[in-house]
Amino acid sequence: MSTLPRPRETPAELLRPRTVWRDEDGTRRRALVWRAGPDWQMASSALLGGGIGERAWVLNLQVRPGYDRMDPVAHLTEVAAPLGLTGAGVGLMTAADVTAWTHGADEGVEAAVTTGIGIPTWAAAPVPGRPGAPPPGTINILAAIPAALSDAALINAVATATEAKVQALLDAGYACTGTPSDAVCIAAHTPNPSRPTEPFGGPRSLWGARLARAVYTAVLRGALDDRHRRHTTPKPPPPREP
Repeated sequence: MSTLPRPRETPAELLRPRTVWRDEDGTRRRALVWRAGPDWQMASSALLGGGIGERAWVLNLQVRPGYDRMDPVAHLTEVAAPLGLTGAGVGLMTAADVTAWTHGADEGVEAAVTTGIGIPTWAAAPVPGRPGAPPPGTINILAAIPAALSDAALINAVATATEAKVQALLDAGYACTGTPSDAVCIAAHTPNPSRPTEPFGGPRSLWGARLARAVYTAVLRGALDDRHRRHTTPKPPPPREP
C-alpha cells in the first residue's frame, strides 16, 4: 500500500448529503441529495448538469441493476423536481447502495463517494461483451473545496480526484482504474472580486493535495466496504430438482 500522510479529518461541514426515498418500478429506491446552496460552481462529468457552471445541488440517484432507460436526463429531472431540486444542479446515477456512501476529509476539503465495483476495468482495455444485467456498480465522487478555483483549476481538480481514485483502488487490491460508468463532481466557491481565485488544482497544489487525500480516503473505504458486502452477501439457493 502507498505511504501517504495520515488524512487530517475534520467534522463534516460542507458535505451533508441526506438520503431520500421514492417509489419506482414497484420498489422503494433511494437517492442522496446535497443542497449546496448559492455561491458554488461545479465541474462534473454527469449527464445532468455536467460541464462547468454554477450549480446549487447534487442528486446521486440509485437505480436498478441493468438500468436501460434511454432518457437518463429526463429521469433525473423527474426525480429532482418533487424533491424541490430546481434550477441548475448535477444529477448522478448508480446501481450501488447509496446509503453506504463513504466520507473523506482533509483540512476543509471533503469527499462523499458511493462505490460499486461490479465491473472493474482498465481504462484502456477492450470491453468484453457481458450477457445479462451487469452487477451493481459505478463509483461516483462528489467533493467540495472551500475556496474559489479558476476554470482551469477545476478541470485539473477533476483529474486529481480521478488519480486519487485509481490509487485507492490499487491499494484496496483491485486491478483496475475504475468501472465503465464512473462519474465525478467537484464543487468550489464561485470566484468574485473580493475572493482570491486559486489557479492550480493539481495533486501538489494546496487545494489539490487536500482534495487528493480526501478522495483517496473515501474511495479506499468504499472499495474495502464494497468487497466485504459482495463476499458476505448470501447467495440464493440453487433451484430444486424437478
